[in-house]
Amino acid sequence: MTGKPPTVLQVLPELRTGGVERGTVEIAAALHKAGHRALVASAGGYMESDLSYAGGEHIRIPQMKSKNPWHIMENADRLAKIIREEKVDIIHARSRAPAWSARMAAKRTGCHFITTFHGVYNLNFPLKQRYNAIMTKGERVIAVSNFVREHILANYEVDPQRVTVIHRGANLEKFSPDKVVPGRVAQVAKDWRVPEELHPLILMPGRITRWKGQDVLIKALGKLPHRNFFCLLVGDDERHPDYANELKQLIEELNLEGHVRMVGNTKFMAEAYVLASLVVSPSIEPEAFGRVPIEAQAMGKPVIATRHGGAMETVREYETGWLVNPGDVDDLARALNEALSLDDATRQVIEYNALWNARNNFSTATMCRKTLQVYAEVMAGVLPAPEPEPDAIAEQEPLAEEETADA
Repeated sequence: MTGKPPTVLQVLPELRTGGVERGTVEIAAALHKAGHRALVASAGGYMESDLSYAGGEHIRIPQMKSKNPWHIMENADRLAKIIREEKVDIIHARSRAPAWSARMAAKRTGCHFITTFHGVYNLNFPLKQRYNAIMTKGERVIAVSNFVREHILANYEVDPQRVTVIHRGANLEKFSPDKVVPGRVAQVAKDWRVPEELHPLILMPGRITRWKGQDVLIKALGKLPHRNFFCLLVGDDERHPDYANELKQLIEELNLEGHVRMVGNTKFMAEAYVLASLVVSPSIEPEAFGRVPIEAQAMGKPVIATRHGGAMETVREYETGWLVNPGDVDDLARALNEALSLDDATRQVIEYNALWNARNNFSTATMCRKTLQVYAEVMAGVLPAPEPEPDAIAEQEPLAEEETADA
């Protein structure tokens, strides 16, 4: 980053688990590493320690997650005061309610204002669209995928040149086969009571919520002509206990006890990926990006994901995994059966392709470098050249089987 090292203030509702929160901490770490000051304002959460470890500074604003108009105005006052006192150059909003406060504060202080569009928001009525549109008001708007960029340009009035795609990425210092401690893998397997007999292990990471598609996966597993597998559903079930109970009942109804297990959340996802033979991400609604397919590929694992949203940009069909129709139990069962029937040579090719794809196209380091470049361009008052037409998959050269087999 050239010129004066900026002080950047990222704002988001809270610092709990999630892709937005992890991305915030990763950018804070990149800023700190580059010698810049990284501030984060939120209502707090248990990821505050992660932020501190990364070199960021947290400023707690208890009402930052509130959508109440009065709280939004109060938060704007707090942010304006922080901007002046801490000499903030750029305020970077990652969520709608904080973005309204951040923009007001930026206007009062002359601070640069940018946003990251992390999702595809509901557009049911005009007032909702106006509320969402705050995420397009940044001097620069970062979209986490081409899918999100296309949604922005189709639904909001915004100069396309201000919208930059920066894919989220996998942390290759964490999600890499050679970074995992074998003893910890064994402990995770013990804690989750993974059967000692050798079965292909299917892993589905994701919060226990209906749109993630856990029920679709369970039904598809029930349709397989064999029971030569063990499946782990890894994710927080605290917010949707009724759905979690529904899944447990479905497992019983399909006689999948002993083959499918819900194990809750974990801090050891890299170790969980090591245990897996196959990773499934069957979301029935499109994910703006979706970290699971990328993290799995970074660990050299074949992936099954749904044919919509960010997965269309991250999974190379029949090279790093399979794409299936959303909510289609039969299509998912077909892909599962194919994946579980791979011979060793084909599996090795897919595993190599997966590693190559993640490391070359979707790393955290790449995401951070491109974001810091946006900060530099904002400070310099320049816009990038217009983005080419998005086609992340088609523009990539296919990996030859002969080449990967020899690697």
